[in-house]
Amino acid sequence: MSHRRLPSLSSLRAFEAAARHESAKQAAQELSVTATAISHQVRGLEEALGVSLFLRKPRQLELTPQGRELQQVLETAFDSISSVVERLSAVPIRQTVTLSTTPAVAVRWLLPWVCMLRDSHPDIDLRIHASHEPVPLDGVTADIAIRYGDGRWPGLVAEKLFDNTFIPTCSPHLGLHEVAQLPLHPLIHFSSQGAISSPLDWAAWQKEAKVPGLDVSAGLVFSDETHAISAAVGEQGVALMSRQLIMDELEEGRLVQPFGPEFEGKPFFLVYPESRRHDPTIQAIRDWVLAVPGGLCTLMN
Repeated sequence: MSHRRLPSLSSLRAFEAAARHESAKQAAQELSVTATAISHQVRGLEEALGVSLFLRKPRQLELTPQGRELQQVLETAFDSISSVVERLSAVPIRQTVTLSTTPAVAVRWLLPWVCMLRDSHPDIDLRIHASHEPVPLDGVTADIAIRYGDGRWPGLVAEKLFDNTFIPTCSPHLGLHEVAQLPLHPLIHFSSQGAISSPLDWAAWQKEAKVPGLDVSAGLVFSDETHAISAAVGEQGVALMSRQLIMDELEEGRLVQPFGPEFEGKPFFLVYPESRRHDPTIQAIRDWVLAVPGGLCTLMN
């Protein structure tokens, strides 16, 4: 490989800046040096090349034909170098979004599909705030949320995700088939303080079912739906759960619905501030949530 015969980079930079501004003073300001230093670098370059690059006039530098030729080459070369340096050193701007939802929705519905968001938006860092207590969507505590309710929250956009049908469910190994057998098995309860609204419970279910001898105050009580589901799968009793959150267990036969009645609870909605309706990051999270299998959007497609 032949050795390149090139003048010093500092002299080339000084010349290119002076040629572009047609002024040693302005070139000096751009490169944070003195005008004398620019003039010294340019004269050194002219001596090295054996040609004059400028016609020096009062208060102006005028390029000679040789100077114009060198200036055009250097401008292209420096632009190319600058572009590559920017591309190599650019740090992607990452966006962090906090989504608030109930623990069961987070674990059983969203988390298995986080890979979809990561693949389509690798620049977004998702934080999930799991709680039954509603939090402000102020961009600090949370940005967007999945809530169950009537869909009417002032100042928030609410898009329905899925219905919330509650069913009695248990392990098939309990051998429970008739509602009259229910008092022979422990009830599994879910109760959480700070919930957005009270989920349907066994007391409400019993008002409709009217099962003789059923004590709805007895049984196992959990503050987390996921624990209640695990207890039901583990043959610890009969739970009253949202069908949407136990679809995997029902399809795989680990849980069954031995009888009715069923109750419609309040649906789940995706909510976010009206003021951020057109925020690209919020829209990216919205599109991902609406595309998660099992939601209303995917069921309708």
